[in-house]
Amino acid sequence: MPEFQYCKSTYSDPEAECVEVATNIPTTIAIRDSKNPTGPSLHVRPATWTAFQTALLAKPAREKSGRGRRRRRV
Repeated sequence: MPEFQYCKSTYSDPEAECVEVATNIPTTIAIRDSKNPTGPSLHVRPATWTAFQTALLAKPAREKSGRGRRRRRV
């Protein structure tokens, strides 16, 4: 069985926590925590991964979620 070859986004800080993704197996996309490479990983179908990426790209760059917002003084 081939081994997953994980890579980290070029946008990631080398010392920051992030996810790593392996796309070298045609039938499975594997996702894991970069700080815990021997821990569990999430496996999804390529079509599911593509749909996830498409949904992320379709979102506005700064969507208001209500988190971290300052309260307005009246």
